[in-house]
Amino acid sequence: MSSTLPIVLSGPSGTGKSTLLKKLFAEFPSTFGFSVSSTTRNPRQGEVNGKDYNFVSVEEFQKMIGEKKFVEWAQFSGNYYGTTVQSVNEVKDSGRICILDIDMQGVKLIKLIPELKCKFIFVAPPSIESLRERLTGRGTETEESLSKRLAAASAEIEYSKEPNAHDIIIVNDDLDRAYTELKEFIFKKD
Repeated sequence: MSSTLPIVLSGPSGTGKSTLLKKLFAEFPSTFGFSVSSTTRNPRQGEVNGKDYNFVSVEEFQKMIGEKKFVEWAQFSGNYYGTTVQSVNEVKDSGRICILDIDMQGVKLIKLIPELKCKFIFVAPPSIESLRERLTGRGTETEESLSKRLAAASAEIEYSKEPNAHDIIIVNDDLDRAYTELKEFIFKKD
């Protein structure tokens, strides 16, 4: 691999980012390291603290903001989400390429840190309607949370179209093709 730059993967909830990352980690288990985000939301069924997320209280998260412990953070649907400097450094120190799975607000914040050079990848749904079907199919969304996620998705898709917002946009309408495109971009020579 020619680059060890951190990889910032973003895109609306339900576009298949987690599925793509699982495939990447399964194929290259010692190449990449996942930056584990911190959140104040409750764990979903099967999620493990310290693996899927670092689950913290609102008070603890706000204290970490004040102590400038985040590379990026955002508030969404009443919960905080963020990537700590420590989590990025842990991956880097392990000799792996750090992958950050973050939202549009996080992408914008990371772009404000000139010394943090990254590769930016946006995973897009084929359409808002297909995204609605995916999110509804999860069975985890209320009508209110679905509306909020779809509004956020529309904003993220619009931002992705801005010049220099991302290095590549991958439309995940076919998982195998999207995964191939992801790998080709990550491993291409700079």
